[in-house]
Amino acid sequence: MIDIQDLFAPPGGWRVRIIDHSGGAEDGIVEEIGGFPTLMLANAFARAYVRDSIERCRHAGAADAVLAAWHAYGEDAEVLTAGEAGWRSESECEAFAAVAASAEERNWRALDPRSEAGEDEDET
Repeated sequence: MIDIQDLFAPPGGWRVRIIDHSGGAEDGIVEEIGGFPTLMLANAFARAYVRDSIERCRHAGAADAVLAAWHAYGEDAEVLTAGEAGWRSESECEAFAAVAASAEERNWRALDPRSEAGEDEDET
């Protein structure tokens, strides 16, 4: 059950951390994206970001090959300070690998608060 306090954004909005599985960044952290006004939007962004990352690792082969590629080269996302209310990639990765995503399911850019502020978006 979600505590009502979990629904209010911390100062600056909810933050999502992008983590690079390939080890190219210090501690795997690529960036943190802030400014999500609701936990629901932060969770939706993290989910779509991971869905897109898994699709970029998709090639001919079984779902286990897609997951192996994602764990080696893909990017994960986590909602910071959301506790149990934050979306977790491990809960859906196998399903994502088993069934290809639609363009809408992958469209994390539409949820990115930086696009509203006119900032450049990371095209990873």
